[in-house]
Formats: sequence, C-alpha cells, structure tokens
Amino acid sequence: MNAHKIGSDITVLSDCLEAPGLGFIPVNAFVLHSAQPVVIDTGLGLPDRNFLETLGSVIDPADVRWIWLTHPDRDHTGGLFELLAAAPKARLVTTYLGAGAMSTERPVPLDRVFLVNPGQSLDVGDRTLRAFRPPLFDNPATVGFYDDRSGTCFSSDCFGAPMPSAELAVADDVGPVAGEDLRDAQLLWATIDSPWVHTVDTDKYLTSVQPLRTMDPQTVLSTHLPPALGLTPQMLDMLTKAPDANPFVGPDQQALEQMLASFEPGGEPLATSA
Repeated sequence: MNAHKIGSDITVLSDCLEAPGLGFIPVNAFVLHSAQPVVIDTGLGLPDRNFLETLGSVIDPADVRWIWLTHPDRDHTGGLFELLAAAPKARLVTTYLGAGAMSTERPVPLDRVFLVNPGQSLDVGDRTLRAFRPPLFDNPATVGFYDDRSGTCFSSDCFGAPMPSAELAVADDVGPVAGEDLRDAQLLWATIDSPWVHTVDTDKYLTSVQPLRTMDPQTVLSTHLPPALGLTPQMLDMLTKAPDANPFVGPDQQALEQMLASFEPGGEPLATSA
C-alpha cells in the first residue's frame, strides 16, 4: 500500500488488485484528519497486505476515533478487526445491515458500533459528515458521506474504474487518464458492480444522482478510482449514461481455460470437461 495526502485533511491509502481481462482495480482506504480522526474502510484482507502498518505511518491507530465502513465487502474490511484492537477508543460506523453481515464472519462488538443511515449526520468535532446512498453500489449496506469542510465526497464503490496499469491504479490523481478513456472505464465498472442499473426505473435512478449535484464536491474519493479532483461534472454525466451502457458479460469456462493456458509459455488450452 502507498500513502499520500490530498490537501491538509485527507490521506489516501492506495492499493490495487489485478483482474485478468479487465486491468487493475484500485482499492483505496482513507484517513480524514478531523478533530476526531476518521478511517474510511480498511483495505484488502490478503495475507501480503498489512493495512495497520501502512495506517500507522500516517496516524497512530490509538488516536483513531471513528472507523467509517462504507459497506462490509471483503475489499473494505481487510484490516478492520486489527484496527478495532489497535484503536480501543474508535467507534465503528456502519448500518444495521452492515453490522449483521460482518457478524456472519466474526462477532462485532456491538457496544462499539455506531449506526448511521443515509440522510443522517456524524459530528467529528470540527466538521459534520453527511451520510448518503451513492447512486451506484453493489451492497445494500452502502453508505458514503460528504465532508463540506474539505468539499470531499467519499463515494464507496461509485465512480470506480479499472486502470490499464498498477501505476495508474495507485496514482495520486486520476487526471492523467484521458476523459473518454475514464468515462468508458467507469461505465464498464458500473455495469460490473451495479448490474441492476439496467433493470430499474431510469427516472428514479436519475433522481438518486441529484444529491451529488447538490453537493457539487471539489474532490471525489472512490474506493476503486484514484482521487478525482475537479472532475465532478464529467463524472455526473457518466452516471446518467450508465443505464444505457452495454451490460457486462463475464468470461465463460472456455475463456477461463484459454486464459489459464496463456499463463504457461507454449501452453495449450485445457480440454473442456464434459
């Protein structure tokens, strides 16, 4: 993992995961250096990642007061329980569904849980974090938030995009990616992560974009995109196109066998099982 600052208030803890055939998926966590410091998500749970060590390079975990879990998928919870142990004063911000989902893997200390629903707010000492449901999401427990002091929207999976290289996936800024390439990658991600966007009432979906227009954030921080500064109009336009984007169809077994064979020099496709 890499760590870099966005202004004076935010540190990005950036990582990525290669997805064969798609590219490199950014996987970010964040630290909001508010009066009561907030950690947003806790990275991948793979054995070669050490979230707590990277976090400790930018803040003493014991100083963390809030852990905002945007949703309980495993690419967001990798370092969660280690952080809860290292940050005894921290409360875990999630939803009723989020707490329930996490409890199927490991008991969650309910006395440390703080439930926040979309439309509610959290006071972290020097600012108020306003919770909202991003227009695109892959988990019903998803809750992002807007920090009006820094003008930053934390959007969870929404606005994500696979990048063509690991270097771009962990870049300080998504700005170097050409506008059309970024839009196409975000639309691809939208159809992968939120396939329901093709089946819902389009007018109702577009209504869900309005809170973001009202926020008009200067910076958008997605779990699955390098930081986006000053790109909100383009990204909102992308959201309006998502329902009409081509649905994603993943590789089938034959494609998987060809992919596996390509990993071996001179390899031949495996025989298809009956």
